[in-house]
Amino acid sequence: MSNKSSGEGRQSKTQKKVYRDTNLQIIFGVTLMAVMGVASLSPAFPKMVQELSISSQDIGLLITIFTLPGILLTFVLGVLADQFGRKKILVPSLMLFGIAGGACSLVRDFNLLLLLRFFQGMGAASLGSLNVTIIGDLYSGKERTTAMGFNASVLSVGTASYPAIGGVLAMVGWYYPFILPFIAIPIGLLVLFSLKNPEPKKGQHFKEYFSNVWKSIKNRHVVGLFSASVITFIILYGAYLTYFPLLIGLSFEAPPLIIGLIMSSMSLITALTSSQLGRLVKISSERSLIKAAFILYALALAIIPSVSDLWLFLIPITIFGIAHGINIPSIQTLLAGLAPIEYRAAFMSINGMVLRLGQTLGPFLMGMVFVIEGMGGVFYAGVGFSIFSFILMVIMMK
Repeated sequence: MSNKSSGEGRQSKTQKKVYRDTNLQIIFGVTLMAVMGVASLSPAFPKMVQELSISSQDIGLLITIFTLPGILLTFVLGVLADQFGRKKILVPSLMLFGIAGGACSLVRDFNLLLLLRFFQGMGAASLGSLNVTIIGDLYSGKERTTAMGFNASVLSVGTASYPAIGGVLAMVGWYYPFILPFIAIPIGLLVLFSLKNPEPKKGQHFKEYFSNVWKSIKNRHVVGLFSASVITFIILYGAYLTYFPLLIGLSFEAPPLIIGLIMSSMSLITALTSSQLGRLVKISSERSLIKAAFILYALALAIIPSVSDLWLFLIPITIFGIAHGINIPSIQTLLAGLAPIEYRAAFMSINGMVLRLGQTLGPFLMGMVFVIEGMGGVFYAGVGFSIFSFILMVIMMK
C-alpha cells in the first residue's frame, strides 16, 4: 500500500495486503507495548506474593497503580495529539514507558515498585488509544475494519506470548519480566523516523474543537460502546488477568510456566478470531458481534469455578478468547468511524480513558468480591457484568 496517500483514509487500488504496510507494522509494535504492562507480569503474581510477603489482594495494586494514570491522562494526551500531532505525544510516551518499566527490574521494594509502575502507567496512557487513532487516520471503509482486526490479532499475540515469556522469566526471578519494557525505546525511534502518517490540520480553536468532540460523543450509540469497553476491561483485568492466574497457582499448585501457557491459549484463540474480523462482518454486523461476545463471556466465566482438572480450563478459555476476538476490534472500528481526523485522537482517547477505568476498577471490585465471596464469587460476578452489558447493548445499540 502506498505511503503517499493522505486525507481521511486510503482506499487501496493495489493487491498489496493491508498487513504488509510498513506504517501498520510500526503500529503493531506500539500495540505490543500497550499490552505488555500487565500480560507479562500475571504469571509472576503467585511468586511475588510469596517473596515480597504481600497478600493476594495487594498484588492487584500492581495493576491498579499502572492503569490509574490512564484515567487521568489519556484524554489530555488525546487532545494534545489532535492539536500538535500524533508523533509528538506517542514518541515521549514510549520512551517513558520503556525507562520506568525497565527500571522496575532493578528494585526489590514493593512501595518503590508501585511508584515506578505509576510512571510506567503515565507512559502507557496514550498507547492504547493513539495506535487505533492512527489506524483510523490511515485507513477507511473495509480496509479500516481489516486493519483493526489485524491490530487486535497482534494485540492478542502479545497477550498470548507475554504470559509464556513472563512465566519463563519469573522462574528465574520474579523481577525478570520487568526487563521487557525496555523494548519500547527502539519502537519509539521507529515511530519517530519511519512512521508516515497523516496529521490533523492545525488552527482549530479549543472552543470549536471541544464542541465538535462533544457533539460526536452525545449520542446513544457512542455511550453504549463506551459502556461496553469499561465492562469488558472490568471482566478482563478483574476476573481473568488478576484472579484466574491465582486460581490456577494456588488451587492447582501450577508453576508460572504452566499458568502462562494456559493463559496464552486464550490469547491465541483471540488472535485467530480477530484476524478473521473482515470476513465475520460480511456475515453479521459489528453491533451483533459485540452482543454475542457478552453472551460468550458469561458462559466462559460461569464454567471456570466448576472446573476440576487443570487442562479442562482450556474449554472456558477458548470460549472467552472467541468473545474477546470479536468484541474489541468491533468496538474500535465503530468508534473510529464516528469522528473525523481533526478530533479523532480525543474521541478514541475517551474510549481509552473508560478502558483504563475498567482496568483500574476490575482488580479493585473483584478484590472486594474475593474478600466477601471467595474465588468462585469473582467469576460469578464477571457473569453478572457480562449479562448486564448484553442487556445494555440491546437497549443502546438499536
